[in-house]
Amino acid sequence: MEWQEPAAVLEVAPYGEGDALVTVLTAEQGAWRGLAKGGNARGRTALWQPGNLISARWVARHADQLGALTGEMVHPSAALAMDDRVNLAILNAACALTAGALPEREPYPGVFAGLVRLLAGINISGAALPALVMWELELLRELGFGLDFSASALAGDNDRLAFVSPRTGRAVSLSGAGEWADRLLKLPAFLLDGTGPTLDGTDPTLEEALEGLKLTGHFLARDVFGARHRPLPPARERLYDLIADRIAED
Repeated sequence: MEWQEPAAVLEVAPYGEGDALVTVLTAEQGAWRGLAKGGNARGRTALWQPGNLISARWVARHADQLGALTGEMVHPSAALAMDDRVNLAILNAACALTAGALPEREPYPGVFAGLVRLLAGINISGAALPALVMWELELLRELGFGLDFSASALAGDNDRLAFVSPRTGRAVSLSGAGEWADRLLKLPAFLLDGTGPTLDGTDPTLEEALEGLKLTGHFLARDVFGARHRPLPPARERLYDLIADRIAED
């Protein structure tokens, strides 16, 4: 059995002398593990880095075997993120979330497409952080935990959506929140149309991005990882803390 597809590298761990146990994500195969022979040897580690976009090939005699994984570089996202601490933290968080949230060998083409867009633009100034938050919303939707930002969630109110119920995941308007506003999660404007910029055409601020991370993090922790009795990946927690520290410094 074998397959060859575009893939994103999610996890890499040493295996024996010079080899690496690698998990990749593809559109058709989903999250898939394989043995990269020589993958931990000098000269090959640049390829097998979490976040890299590669052309991957997996070969095994039987489908239930670990199999051999080889690859060719398509886009060196890991290297491009190295020069910026925030971008590197975003890359690591996205890869850790994907590896931890998706069941093995089940296709999630929407998650894959969003992850590729995120990793391909990881070094675009100011774009990666809001892109991560929007991709996390897609991850929740694909796993059956989509949030409701529709007008029907307004319950008759006609002012703008500004909050999300931490219990139901439904958006709440400013007037609908009333005295319960401090118990709700803030809904940053850039998430309402899913394009990234806020409604006035400006890029999301760090504060808005942090609100987005808090929002998606709540439901990822409760519905995706909590259901497996596991915490959010440490890489995702570190990203949140890093952005919070940047805001505090300013």
